[in-house]
Amino acid sequence: MRVVQIIDSLETGGAERMAVNYANALSNRITFSGLIATRSEGMLLYNVHEKVSYQFLNKKKRIDIKAIFRLRRYLKENKIDFIHAHSSSFFISVLVKMTLPKIKIIWHDHYGISQDLTLRKDISLKLGSLFFNGIISVNTALKKWAESYLFCPYVVYLPNFIDQSLNSNKKLSLFGSQGKRIVCVANLRPQKNHELLLRAAGLIKNKYPDWTFHLFGKDFNDSHSEKLKKILETSKLQSNVFFYGAVNNVVSALEQSDIAVLTSLSEGLPLAVLEYGLQKLPVVATNVGDISKVITNEKEGIIIEPNNIEELVKSISGLIDNENRRKEMGEELYKAIMSNYGEEVIIREYISQLKSLINFAALREI
Repeated sequence: MRVVQIIDSLETGGAERMAVNYANALSNRITFSGLIATRSEGMLLYNVHEKVSYQFLNKKKRIDIKAIFRLRRYLKENKIDFIHAHSSSFFISVLVKMTLPKIKIIWHDHYGISQDLTLRKDISLKLGSLFFNGIISVNTALKKWAESYLFCPYVVYLPNFIDQSLNSNKKLSLFGSQGKRIVCVANLRPQKNHELLLRAAGLIKNKYPDWTFHLFGKDFNDSHSEKLKKILETSKLQSNVFFYGAVNNVVSALEQSDIAVLTSLSEGLPLAVLEYGLQKLPVVATNVGDISKVITNEKEGIIIEPNNIEELVKSISGLIDNENRRKEMGEELYKAIMSNYGEEVIIREYISQLKSLINFAALREI
């Protein structure tokens, strides 16, 4: 089996990381595993394993003929069976399939605003789905949406997973006191609701002045970012809240942290929660997307309603006051993630689905 992952960039977003995770995981399990970035590279390039065949297309515009033919040449030279197209990279995948009709396209839907999918309309995606051989959805709501809205008869749900081979050889230097750090991994986008986290930090500071918040994620230097920095300044939180931007060794930050939070207003299946659990951190997260399918009971973590400042502060304070509970919760979440979201479990199912898809396609041709 010969599979290539296609993604627009290698910046530190969830879809981008999953493209790299799949390429890395498959490199030891199938005949050929490739990875293609279409528009730009980024920090995740340093996480690509040596056994993965990597190509950068340097695509300049929506329909870039040169990039399409670079992709076509790569696919032919490497005798690719499956294009695994992540998010918006479906577009160039469909264009190249028109020149190589035997290649199969798997589209991976990472859409993170899955609270109200009735508002999600995308005509180009709907038309493109006519050329899809299969769809992977990262949560059950997205699966139902694909089945009802798109023109592809083969849709499966596969949760995200973490590349366990990535390590933290390069240690990050964090502010604050050891044993008193609260971490959040989320790009600075409105749906991640950092505003709620900053409000909570102000209240936590009053009772626990030695505890600090450490925020990791891409800063887009836009109006939303400026708003967050303004809140930080006016609330006088500069000594308790620290923004680090995007890093390629977030595992190091998690290893130095004691409590993990995610205050999102919407999600698909966030990698952050899986990363938290893999490092045995106690987690406070909002009840959005498929988070409740990861944290299934109060022993594994604390789930609160979105935008509820009282619940957030109470939950964090309770964990600060009870070190034993923090350790027990981290251990339980780790066991749950290894059982249900471990790389081996997901990749085994993925390869099985590809084989089923081949049989499904053969039956349709009869």
